[in-house]
Amino acid sequence: MAGNPERRASLVDAGVEVLAREGARGLTFRAVDAAAGVPVGTASNYFTGRDDLLRQIDVRLHTRLAPDPDALAGLMRRPRDRALVAALMHDLMGRVTADRTGYLALLEMRLEATRRPELRASYTESVRGELTFGMRFHREAGLPGGDETVVVLYLAMLGLILEHLTLPGVLDEILPGVAVPAGLVERVVAVVVPDA
Repeated sequence: MAGNPERRASLVDAGVEVLAREGARGLTFRAVDAAAGVPVGTASNYFTGRDDLLRQIDVRLHTRLAPDPDALAGLMRRPRDRALVAALMHDLMGRVTADRTGYLALLEMRLEATRRPELRASYTESVRGELTFGMRFHREAGLPGGDETVVVLYLAMLGLILEHLTLPGVLDEILPGVAVPAGLVERVVAVVVPDA
């Protein structure tokens, strides 16, 4: 297998683009090669198979979509209250909007995991790890609510992200006067996170 790390990263990012645009069925080595602008056959030199490519896309997405450390440090200077949780969720929605392709690819990974048991196992482990990290972060930061608050917030934000990325106009007419998604982020946090 080829060992050029920059080329591998470029191919993985091209895989993210293909996955978001074409779905898992369109994720072929040939499509990745085309998206990366490399000769046909290049991706097959870097990945042992499609499952290997999907696992590496999973790892890359969790890195690519993580909060900016400096932005997070700035937010964490605030008082540990519901307003800080709302600011953290606004940061999340900002990242969703800024890297729509990455989040769509993440949603495609979820769908593909329902069809591929081997991917389901590794993807479940990575998502569970992210959620466990989020619960630990919440506790250690002294934010209001406990693990259950984090899980419910996670589920509510996942639904909001799904609507925002796939059918953004659905909620506009249902909730007149509520800014989508910013106003909904505020509502979700107000309902889920206890006032400390």
